[in-house]
Amino acid sequence: LMNIQQTNTIVYCRRWTNTVAFYRDILKFSITHQNDWFVEFQLTPQSYLSVANADRATIESVGGQGITLAWQVDDLQGLYADLQKQGVTVTSITKKWGAYVFYTHDPEGHRIEFWQPLVE
Repeated sequence: LMNIQQTNTIVYCRRWTNTVAFYRDILKFSITHQNDWFVEFQLTPQSYLSVANADRATIESVGGQGITLAWQVDDLQGLYADLQKQGVTVTSITKKWGAYVFYTHDPEGHRIEFWQPLVE
């Protein structure tokens, strides 16, 4: 069997500068590698998200279609309030799949799901 040691999701963006700024400045993800067309952010010790400039890559942007980045967080309410304070458009928090959930989109249009398990 495959024993995955680390993950890196790479999204290809036409709105590269704005998307990098969103993950760096709004979500405050740490940059572990960058050059003039590719930025890698560390999400957890073994999980990364990279943002590549589609104008410089051999892979096209999908314009956010067909992708949801789903992340479990410790403090959903606190994150929700922080994003609203920063002017980020978010959905209301709802209950589904045994969790509290809300959604937003990055500047490229990728849907981001933030969730926290229900504690009942």
